[in-house]
Amino acid sequence: MADYSRSLKHWQSNLGTGMKIPQMKPFVGLEEYESIKECFETNWLTEGPKSKQFVAELCKIIGTKYGVLAPNGTLALYLGLRSLGIKEGDEVIVPNFTFIASATAVSMTGATPVFVDVELDSLQIDVQDCERVMTPQTKAIMPVHIYGGACDMTQVMNFAKKHSLLVIEDAAQAVGVNWGEKHCGSFGDVGCFSFFADKTITTVEGGFVCTDNEEIYKKLLLLRNQGRINRGTFIHPEIGYNFRMNDIQSAIGLKQLEKKEFIFRRKIENFNLYYERLKHNKNLNIILPKEESGFVPFRVAVMFNDKAAAIAKFLTSNGIETRTFFYPLHKQPCYSNKTNKDANFSSSNKLFDHGLCFPVYPELTKEQIDYICDKIEQFYDEKGLL
Repeated sequence: MADYSRSLKHWQSNLGTGMKIPQMKPFVGLEEYESIKECFETNWLTEGPKSKQFVAELCKIIGTKYGVLAPNGTLALYLGLRSLGIKEGDEVIVPNFTFIASATAVSMTGATPVFVDVELDSLQIDVQDCERVMTPQTKAIMPVHIYGGACDMTQVMNFAKKHSLLVIEDAAQAVGVNWGEKHCGSFGDVGCFSFFADKTITTVEGGFVCTDNEEIYKKLLLLRNQGRINRGTFIHPEIGYNFRMNDIQSAIGLKQLEKKEFIFRRKIENFNLYYERLKHNKNLNIILPKEESGFVPFRVAVMFNDKAAAIAKFLTSNGIETRTFFYPLHKQPCYSNKTNKDANFSSSNKLFDHGLCFPVYPELTKEQIDYICDKIEQFYDEKGLL
């Protein structure tokens, strides 16, 4: 494996001496720049050979037969849903605790996202709560692998089989993450990934849909390419869209995949530094993955005993950027009149009020992590709570 410590030192040398610690920073450098240059030198900028290679590498990593690239993770979900025939009048089960794109992708098809709560300890979809929302219109379930851990895909797949549901995995934050022996995104009818700038592997913007079903794959090809399988023809058997990526993005992605083991290792090392510093602090709890789950931390997710607003403000004043947990989807203004108001959603509500995400990107230094942990301890020490 290549040695990326030089790139890491380059990044760290440019962080400056003042402790201004951002929430995220993509790990890109000269390797990606040189790969982009090849696209200009060969005069192939749109989707071409690098995109084909990127798809092949992703399928190899995830363990699926087929895959297509998409402009972003949201449209990857939309393509996945459309390829399964999800349409107006259908209902899709979506966890209440996730980024809003999981729900809006369902809404884009004309179907209705129906929200269920998540487990307080793992943040993953609560499969037991799914029974509550089943109706004759329920056609699919969308497990979302949160913050670099995996949903219990054994439970999800058993539930889906019991109710004859389609499964769309939202694995936007789960590159490199397994449930048991299988990679996230390879369990369902389709798996969907994002390569946004804050993701573990980035192409700046980008998405990916994978499947083992050849008929679904053919449908994906039609949907993403103006209703035709191949370019170069003006015969369009179906209505489709221009939902492609380009070789410049794929060139970045290929170099990112070459670095993936280094990126995974650095993020895990950084997570462990937080855990060792904070595991005995009685005022908080660091969220850990489920026992059978692999783990490539997307953020360091921390639940505080008290509401998190005060400590977030304190950390911001000390140059530390944090991020709240997801705002519950049932409270979103765009969905508040369309959801089951009788549901409790106690876990989702508590997670938003008490949770904060901390940075874990590869170039984060031990000194910076120590500084963050020192400030957390200072906050509670000043309150007499340590």
